[in-house]
Amino acid sequence: MSFNPNEMFVFPIDREPYAFEQCYVDENVFLTQNAKAGVLPKYDDIKDKLPKPIWEGHDDTINCYNRTWEIAFGNLRNANEKSRFVSDYIDCAFFTFSFMWDSSFIVMFGKYAGHIFNFQKTLDNFYSHQHKDGYIGRQLFQKHFGQRYAKYDPASTGPNILPWAEWEYYCITGDTNRLRKVFAPLMAYHKWLQLNRTWQSGGYWTTGLACGMDNQPRVDKQYSPLLSHGFMTWLDACAQQYLSCEILIKIADIIGRSEEVKWLEEERELLEKIINNQMWDEKTAFYYDMRRDGTLTDTKTIGAYWTMMAGLVSDDRAKRFVAHLDNENEFKRPFRIPTLSADHPEYQERGDYWRGSVWAPTNYMVLKALDKYGYNDLAYDIACNYLENVVKVFVKDGTIYENYAPEYIERGSHSQGEFVGWTGLAPINIMFEYVFGIRPDAQNKKIVWYVNRLEKHGVKNYPLGDKLIDIICEKRNSVDETPVVTVTGADDITIEIVWNGKRITV
Repeated sequence: MSFNPNEMFVFPIDREPYAFEQCYVDENVFLTQNAKAGVLPKYDDIKDKLPKPIWEGHDDTINCYNRTWEIAFGNLRNANEKSRFVSDYIDCAFFTFSFMWDSSFIVMFGKYAGHIFNFQKTLDNFYSHQHKDGYIGRQLFQKHFGQRYAKYDPASTGPNILPWAEWEYYCITGDTNRLRKVFAPLMAYHKWLQLNRTWQSGGYWTTGLACGMDNQPRVDKQYSPLLSHGFMTWLDACAQQYLSCEILIKIADIIGRSEEVKWLEEERELLEKIINNQMWDEKTAFYYDMRRDGTLTDTKTIGAYWTMMAGLVSDDRAKRFVAHLDNENEFKRPFRIPTLSADHPEYQERGDYWRGSVWAPTNYMVLKALDKYGYNDLAYDIACNYLENVVKVFVKDGTIYENYAPEYIERGSHSQGEFVGWTGLAPINIMFEYVFGIRPDAQNKKIVWYVNRLEKHGVKNYPLGDKLIDIICEKRNSVDETPVVTVTGADDITIEIVWNGKRITV
């Protein structure tokens, strides 16, 4: 292997043997896979094969959607031996690195064009860089082999949402073969985090960089917000590991390996107790990070809603917890949702990155969390506000940004343009799933459609399993009117239609 002597912090991947992780890493087929570079599709050649949204009276949104895919297909890159990237991939549109956090969200919109280019294989390149002890670096060089940080640097890895990214792909494809391939590296990585990123209590720690929300004011003032764990138990890291437990247990059941996950069931139970017994503040009805003396911080971060995404919040707490999202003094700002509550002294009206900026990945996570708990009306309101504002900025500036200002209809401070990048979630996933309300479940050959719009709307070339279908709802005159839904391209799919408190299955 060779390294660029002018590049700082280049660390080779080691291959030392460990016990538990070793058995799973030995199963990791990506470690022995050769680079498979193919012919990258060009947008102009494939645009007619993409899912085509139908939405009367919303041409600007359709234009934004089309431009998003055009940028995305321009960011495709080939696998290469120098970096030991084994699969063609999509670049994160942020320097010359592949980021675990960014890539996990990017493939979530890429699932809608998997019949054209397999975006999911972007994650193969992280699995191909797994160490023998299960570790995977969060930031990989694209032009030569190596990772940005040393393994035991506190900012070297995370957040662990790889299982969720794989599960989202499975929900629209039903691809169990993919689950079988990724199960082993995911298990080994989860175990590495458990052994190397926990306190004696079993709670997890991370840093600003490693949690993905770089400069949020979470640690006490004497610590670096980017690089230090601050001796805290970090709420989002704990909830993400709980979610990883949940998903890995489900995957194990699907692929017939349930006997291997007892340790995950035990950790899941422990994390539930830590989060709900120690990190919830009854007075403010919010979850917070916990200092080493057992006291809670007072920073209301959007990262707290990973607890709902993981299914950790009891119904009696959920109503009060969700109310913060609809509070104009906190998270209900003109451009929803800021990543830091507006009542925090370090909240910035133009965002300042994670001190208030509006980001696609955290918005998507919150929408998923609200969906899980049945807050569909609020999810719809937030999704409409977010998508409408992203499109307004697109019309004005002609591009899609990394993040947006919470108080103004404009880009966030320190925000890059042409960012697809995870902002592709906004005009693709958030439009399809939460504005249109189409939720896929390929495993059960089913779509649940929450119909909120009155205009004619829907999607042609919509992928579900191995089929492309057209799914269209005709124009209605009122919210009470029963939706007329037409589905073509498959005769074995169940459509559950939900509108105005009513539900039918066809």
